[in-house]
Amino acid sequence: MTATIRAIGTAVPATTLDQGRVRDLFSSQPGLGRLGSRLVPAAFDASAVDHRHTVLDELDSSRAGGAFRDDDGTLRSPTTGARNDRYRELAPPLFVAAARDAVERAGVTPERITHLVTVSCTGFTQPGPDIDVVEQLGLPAGVFRHHIGFMGCCAAFPALRIAAAFVEADPDAVVLVVCAELCTLHVRASDDPDQIVANSVFGDGAAAAVVASDGAGLRLEGFATAVVPEGASEMAWNIGDEGFEMVLSTAVPKLVGAHVPGAVAPLLEHVGPPADVPVWAVHPGGRAILDRTQEALGLPDAAMASSRRVLREHGNMSSATVLFVLRDAVDAGLEDGSDVVALAFGPGLTVESARLTAVRTEASPAVEPQRVPVATTGAA
Repeated sequence: MTATIRAIGTAVPATTLDQGRVRDLFSSQPGLGRLGSRLVPAAFDASAVDHRHTVLDELDSSRAGGAFRDDDGTLRSPTTGARNDRYRELAPPLFVAAARDAVERAGVTPERITHLVTVSCTGFTQPGPDIDVVEQLGLPAGVFRHHIGFMGCCAAFPALRIAAAFVEADPDAVVLVVCAELCTLHVRASDDPDQIVANSVFGDGAAAAVVASDGAGLRLEGFATAVVPEGASEMAWNIGDEGFEMVLSTAVPKLVGAHVPGAVAPLLEHVGPPADVPVWAVHPGGRAILDRTQEALGLPDAAMASSRRVLREHGNMSSATVLFVLRDAVDAGLEDGSDVVALAFGPGLTVESARLTAVRTEASPAVEPQRVPVATTGAA
């Protein structure tokens, strides 16, 4: 028996941020220094992001202000506690919507779910959104629940490895993995280059996968983990007084390019050179990361099409993003037996990767992520 992703579900908040409008919002902030005034438009324009989604209506400058933006357009910076209060309110609907989409697309009844693995790094709360998924989808009350927190953009891979282990131990297991991230809760006006890059690329979204034994879908053939210790200070994720603080230095793409061939080599031993793999589901942490990965592996543009499309349409949604890329690749059509390699990068610097095989999948019409209306008015 081999663990297989039977279906992937996705969900995004209803509010869409046009990259040009949000660039102008951050560029117009009072107190922005000369360096920031140059970096903000440069970062936004170079991001390869057209639009993103957010749980914060007020980040759309055409709407009324709120906890994160005054009516006059000045950005506010709530405390970490206030931001986390919004997470407690706004994260559960995204978890539930993506989970429901995955379960329905997999054609399984909720009572068959034996394990639930949730993933998030953008907020903390207990009871957590896993309880909402159990109650609103009607999962068994005794379903095994496990949460992976604060691992960053690569956390979907440990979640899928856990799911695969459950299925391999029990062929009757049906595991629901749900990743949801509210990255825009941590935006703030700043002259700091790392924060400016974060402001320009991160968005909100959720994705879920149903993993069971065999069947049609994406068969999980193997996983690999590599750590680049010299990158530990270049990519980090810490809790500050005014939100979570991302360290994402300009050295990260170079480190990725230098180390990604070795990181994925164990997965390619029985496949061949990287260019022979038709689809690479690379986490779009940013345009430079995709460029360096493609260059280092010698990949044709077609292999990276889904990664670049997700970056353009959704930005970087942290842990959920690679599942969006896999969903896009499936919707675009994968031939039976096609190899797929997925990878993502996280603090450490950690490279997580997986090799998958498309099994009896047919081209299906692309399906838009569910739009989740959430209550986003009022002060945090």
